Amino acid sequence: MEYGRVVSVHLAAVAGAPTYCVAQARAVAGRGLEGDRNYWAGEGPRPGRRGIGRASGVCDVTLIELEALEALARETGIELSPALCRRNVVCRGIRLNPLVGTEFRVGGVTLRGLRLSEPCVRLEQLTRPGLVRGLLHRGGLRAEIVHGGTIHVGDPVGHGRGLTARPPTNSPSPPEPPPRTEEHRP
Repeated sequence: MEYGRVVSVHLAAVAGAPTYCVAQARAVAGRGLEGDRNYWAGEGPRPGRRGIGRASGVCDVTLIELEALEALARETGIELSPALCRRNVVCRGIRLNPLVGTEFRVGGVTLRGLRLSEPCVRLEQLTRPGLVRGLLHRGGLRAEIVHGGTIHVGDPVGHGRGLTARPPTNSPSPPEPPPRTEEHRP
């Protein structure tokens, strides 16, 4: 089983506004991340489409691999911070592309990968030429929230039986087992 960790969580109050980093975000099934520009606060279910073109597909949350941003800097010289990439959840240690069409967990939240989140020309306009080509097919993942909860920085990301949710911050950690001692016989 492959799993990684959440290294940062980002929200933007409205479309086009800069993203800001938060320690946690509440994920609501069918609506998105509370406080984010893409959160659906309307009546009834979220519409399946908005606008036209590539950005017309609606999703609840976007994710990207920190390794993709590091490779972009190494290969093209374009340094794109996690906040500037405009994805909600930045992960380390897991490949996101294979999660398209599958359910996976981010801490106690269950997501379903919808499709790759390819970089857009607007993001390139905000940075510099070469960004779209540099992030092509590694610009992240668009996902829907199947079962909500709270996503925290440090949460595990992956799928499989071995993945467990992060313990609540208000509960004490389980006690450490006593150290093992070996018997020495003369």
